[in-house]
Amino acid sequence: MKKWVVLLLLSVVVACSQPETGMKGAKNTTNTTEKDSFKKVKVVDVLAEGLEVPWSLVDRGDVFLVSERAGAIVAVPKTGGDWERQDLQLEKEVLHEGEGGFLGLALDPDDEKHDVLYAYHTYREEGKTYNRIIQLKQSGKGWKEEKALLEKIPGGFIHNGGRLAIGPDRKLYATTGDAGKENLAQDKESLAGKILRLNSDGSIPKDNPFPGSYVYSYGHRNSQGIAWTSKGEMYNAEHGPSGSNTGKDEINRIRAGQNYGWPVIQGDETRKGMRSPLYQSGNDTWAPSGITVADDTLYVAGLRGQQIRSFAVKGDSSEKIFQGEGRLRDILYQDGMFYVLTNNTDGRGEPGKKDDRLILLEGDK
Repeated sequence: MKKWVVLLLLSVVVACSQPETGMKGAKNTTNTTEKDSFKKVKVVDVLAEGLEVPWSLVDRGDVFLVSERAGAIVAVPKTGGDWERQDLQLEKEVLHEGEGGFLGLALDPDDEKHDVLYAYHTYREEGKTYNRIIQLKQSGKGWKEEKALLEKIPGGFIHNGGRLAIGPDRKLYATTGDAGKENLAQDKESLAGKILRLNSDGSIPKDNPFPGSYVYSYGHRNSQGIAWTSKGEMYNAEHGPSGSNTGKDEINRIRAGQNYGWPVIQGDETRKGMRSPLYQSGNDTWAPSGITVADDTLYVAGLRGQQIRSFAVKGDSSEKIFQGEGRLRDILYQDGMFYVLTNNTDGRGEPGKKDDRLILLEGDK
């Protein structure tokens, strides 16, 4: 039987906690973290400064591509130094309002030149707010929309989801929020409050769990992170409701066609036919966003929690391994290093003179 935990967050400044104790439902509250997981990380370099509300980070080979919520793509050399804000030509204008804007990015894995990119952005049409998934192609020093893959995903001032990722099956996955309309998450006919699965041309995969539907899983509130372990297991990071006494933010193991409960259940609550989370934050707040995986341990960037947390996929342990740079939106792991986007200029943080930044952190096991 799965165990669910309530984790006590330590209110220290730049710090790395010891394995936490007193976790509700844990089999072993001493240390069940994966043996190869990082115990702490530290900043060793700043690759870019002065970014404007960055949201998503992808590796293009020689550079990192960063989406900015107002509607731009920034190319950051991996060696640091001068970065370039690249031209972006879209068929529909980006609506940068509230939590909406130009959000997730994912590179086409089948394009050897790395000049085909998928993007997720908010827009307004006929007085209504939506989100769309598009395909971009490099054009000169910028990016031009080639085609729309999926449009009219419900959007709003809050809860637009927005994360894109390519799965081990080479399908395109997208997280969507409930757009502030809770019941849409349980409506399988709606694209809101879901994880979606698409072919690269925008068609519906024949093996999706619901025939003729993009919906891969449902009952999500506002998921902003998805990742896979080396065994192909999928996990998401999801924002929970504020002011709840039964659990807020969630880390879930995702299964095709499953219902993750929002808004019917949350936290440790259970109901037949609905899946409860692998981890939940209890009365604390993580506001988890981007996820990366190293040695089959999840590492999650936190916004309101302003930290990186590790989550063991085997066992019941979570640790805070980094804090001190404010709100953190996205995270990428490569060869012992973590690349992290701060998000202090999004209207909810306290930006410093050099925010926002792409920072490089070194892991210590």
